[in-house]
Parts: sequence; structure tokens; C-alpha cells
Amino acid sequence: MADSPPRSSTPAPDSTPAPDSSPAPDSSPAPDSSPAPDSSPEGTPLVTFGRYAGPATLILSSLADGPKHGYALTKDIEQFASVRLAPGTLYEALSRLESQGFIKALPSEDRRRPYQLTAAGAQALRAHLADQRRVADVGLRRLSRGWGPA
Repeated sequence: MADSPPRSSTPAPDSTPAPDSSPAPDSSPAPDSSPAPDSSPEGTPLVTFGRYAGPATLILSSLADGPKHGYALTKDIEQFASVRLAPGTLYEALSRLESQGFIKALPSEDRRRPYQLTAAGAQALRAHLADQRRVADVGLRRLSRGWGPA
């Protein structure tokens, strides 16, 4: 079949090789020689957000274009990322970002509360996006070797 992935000699996660059997030689491409992305929390401040790193990245990216309140953030993120953040996810991430000093709330004349990116937030976003670019580059290189160019 032309669309099937390359076969791996690695046993399935739920199978265990017999004690006296040796594993088959690996026929996969040589490991990528690129340096591994820094996975330490010090390397990328957004790593500490765990499952909120995605929403945090989207929010910080939106605020890099200027201050916005919650609804404007949601609409901007939908426009540039085709992702709709649920209100609970949005406001939880805003709270975490504000507590870390990555964003700050601005004074409001009405019930809408605008947020602004801080210098620390811009630095964290830049570092996180650079790490994500390295990961994406490795993934794309590996796909092109085993699955052909995009």
C-alpha cells in the first residue's frame, strides 16, 4: 500500500519480547542530529503551564498585537489560529498569565477588562515560539525522510 507508514521493528507498547530474543535491527532513519529542545521550565517559562501552554501561547500571540479584552482576544484567536477558546479556558489562562507577570490588566471604563502583554510576557512568548519552531522543524524533517516531502 503506497500510503502506509514505514514499518518499525520496535515491539508494540503492550508486547514484551521473549527474554532470550534479541531485538531486530532498527531500520528507521538515523536519529536527527539537531539539538533537543530545552525541556526545562527555565528554558521556556510557558512549560510551567502544562495543558494551558496552548491557550497561553495563543493569548500572548494575540496580545503581541496590542491590548485586548476577553471577547476581542477570543475573536482574534479564532481569526489567526482557527481555535475557539472556551470562556473558562480563556479566563483561567489569563489569570495564570497575570499571576506570572506575563500580562497585566489595564484600567477599564466599562465592564470589559483589557489586558496588555508585559516585557516578561514578550520574552517568554519569543522563547516558547523559538522552542516550538525547533520541534516543528525536527518533525517536518523526519516526516520528509519517512513519508516524503509535504
